[in-house]
Amino acid sequence: MTLIRAWAAQKAGGPLESYEYDPGPLGPEEVETAIEYCGVCHSDLSMLDNEWGMSKYPFVPGHEAIGRIVALGEIAQEKGLKVGQRVGVGWNARSCLHCRYCLQGEQHLCTTVQPTIVGHHGAFAERVRAHWVWAVPIPDGLDPGQTGPLLCGGITVFAPLLNHGVTPTQRVGVIGIGGLGHMAIKFSNTWGCEVTAFTSRMSKADEAKSFGAHHVVSSRDPGAMKAVAGSFDLVLVTANASLDWDAVLSLLAPKGRLHIVGAVPEPIPVPAIALISRQMDMSGSPTGSRAAIDTMLDFAARHHVAPKVEHFPMSRVNEAMDHLRAGKANYRIVLDADFT
Repeated sequence: MTLIRAWAAQKAGGPLESYEYDPGPLGPEEVETAIEYCGVCHSDLSMLDNEWGMSKYPFVPGHEAIGRIVALGEIAQEKGLKVGQRVGVGWNARSCLHCRYCLQGEQHLCTTVQPTIVGHHGAFAERVRAHWVWAVPIPDGLDPGQTGPLLCGGITVFAPLLNHGVTPTQRVGVIGIGGLGHMAIKFSNTWGCEVTAFTSRMSKADEAKSFGAHHVVSSRDPGAMKAVAGSFDLVLVTANASLDWDAVLSLLAPKGRLHIVGAVPEPIPVPAIALISRQMDMSGSPTGSRAAIDTMLDFAARHHVAPKVEHFPMSRVNEAMDHLRAGKANYRIVLDADFT
C-alpha cells in the first residue's frame, strides 16, 4: 500500500492539516503525477468553505497542478504519455468519453464530468491522479512555476476568445482586474484586440496597462462609463461582485456579447428590449475542452503569455489561503511542493 501525503481540511472553513490517504490501485486509464507546483484558485477557497454546498471532507484542494508523470495505467500507456513527462491537471480530472458532449470534443461539458476537487482528492499533495485525457502535456516553452494558473483561470478567459470567434479587429472590455482579469487582458491584447480594462480602483491603471490594456476606465465613474458606451464587441466580466448592470450592458456595440466568467453572487437583471433592439448576446462559460487547453498552452508558449504569480512553499499553505482570503494575492498564488 502506497500512501499519498497531502494537505486536507477536516471541516468547512477548517485549517489544512497534514493528511495521508490510500488512493487504491491505479486505474487502467489513470495517470499519476508527482506535483511540482500547484496554483491556488479562489474556487479552492470556495470549496474549502463549502460555499457551493458540494464539498466533502476530508477535503484536499488544488486543481492547477504541474508535475511529472510517475505512473500510467495500462490503457493510459497507449495514449502518447510517458513516465517523466511534465503534465498539468486543471479543474477536471475525468470525463466519460462516450456522451454526446465528449464525442463532439467538449469533454468539460461531459454529463458525468469529475472535477479534480469535487469528490476527488486534489493537488495540494505530493501526487494527484487523473484520466489520461486531463493529463495535459506542458509545452517546453512555458515556465512550470507560472503555468498552473493557466489550467483554470487562464483557460476560463481564453476559451471565450476561441469559442465566440473574436477577431483581432474587435474591441474587448475586461471588467475586474484580478486573478482572472489580468490574464484576460494579456490574452486579449496578444490576440490582437483593442483592450479596455474596467476597474473600481484606478490605482490599478498603470498595472493594467502593463498587462496590455490600451485604455483603463473607472467602473465607478458614470461619466467615464457613458463616454465609452456602445463601443465593445465583447465585454468579459471576470469580477465576482455586484455591478451596475445597466451601465455594463450599455457598453456593448450592436451584435456585441456580454460574457460572464466571474462567480457573480446575484441574479443579473437583463432588459429583453436591450438585447433585442441591438441584437446582442449574453453568455457564460466554465473552463474549456481539452483541445482548447492545448491551443491555449501553445498560444501562451508562442507569445510568452504568463500570469503574474507569487510563490509560497506548500508547507505554508494555510498562510497562502489566508493571503488569498484577505484579498492580498498579487494576482495568482502558486504553491511549490516541498514534501520531504
